[in-house]
Amino acid sequence: MTAKVIDGKAFAANVREQVAAHVARLKEQNGITPGLAVVLVGEDPASQVYVRNKHASTIEVGMNSFEHRLSAETSESDLLALIAQLNADPTVHGILVQLPLPSHLNSDLVINSIDPAKDVDGFHISNVGLLGTGQKSMVPCTPLGCLMMLRDHHGSLAGLNAVVVGRSNIVGKPMAQLLLGDSCTVTIAHSRTKDLAAVCRGADILVAAVGRPEMIPGDWVKPGATVIDVGINRIERDGKNKLVGDVHYASAVEVAGAITPVPGGVGPMTIACLLANTLTACCRANGLTEPKGLTA
Repeated sequence: MTAKVIDGKAFAANVREQVAAHVARLKEQNGITPGLAVVLVGEDPASQVYVRNKHASTIEVGMNSFEHRLSAETSESDLLALIAQLNADPTVHGILVQLPLPSHLNSDLVINSIDPAKDVDGFHISNVGLLGTGQKSMVPCTPLGCLMMLRDHHGSLAGLNAVVVGRSNIVGKPMAQLLLGDSCTVTIAHSRTKDLAAVCRGADILVAAVGRPEMIPGDWVKPGATVIDVGINRIERDGKNKLVGDVHYASAVEVAGAITPVPGGVGPMTIACLLANTLTACCRANGLTEPKGLTA
């Protein structure tokens, strides 16, 4: 048995096409252009790449992109003042502060200063609480992308046993909430879970989001299970740098029913869902119908 490979690049391209079509209709019928503001503090190389990719993708789907690049020495008060300005700007529908921030800045304080309705990362404590209680919220991009791919593959997720390995605020916890919302039976596993292998083997859906390269071997995967590998780990193998997931792909692909590769699986969905969230925020701000299939 060889698993179906879930092509995240193709899926993300489809999401971007849907977003672009909806943006074009908004412009034509309502004279509204969704706008995404990205704030980058400092010169972290990886963050610069992410911000550049987000800018290009935002422009590609017809949205307005507002970039704010600040020095690493920017004070907390100055950063909060910029966020307050963006909160009040009606042309800005989504605000993203690129993490990590320099150590002198309080990330929680900064994130929670964003208007929850414009918090397209879904990290504001209000959105976390709304998601946790099953109410309408902005949903973190990576878990939203995973949910979209799972719904596409399975149709209904109701009654399936789902195991999420990893309990981060960015992926693990919101992923579990989304799966609960789709009526899965959900277990959150982590480094201190007793007999983690047995827990994983009970999963119809196995989401790996622990940040340890190839931690989950194929013999931890239930035959026919769907494996969503969120991990992106850079390792050296045979004298070369290589990206691998949290799942040992070569062994898991022989057991699973479907699996996301690394790279080319979950990764491309994150920016696609950021664009979808910005579109959703714009529609909500203007009392318009939200795009179908692009929200939780």
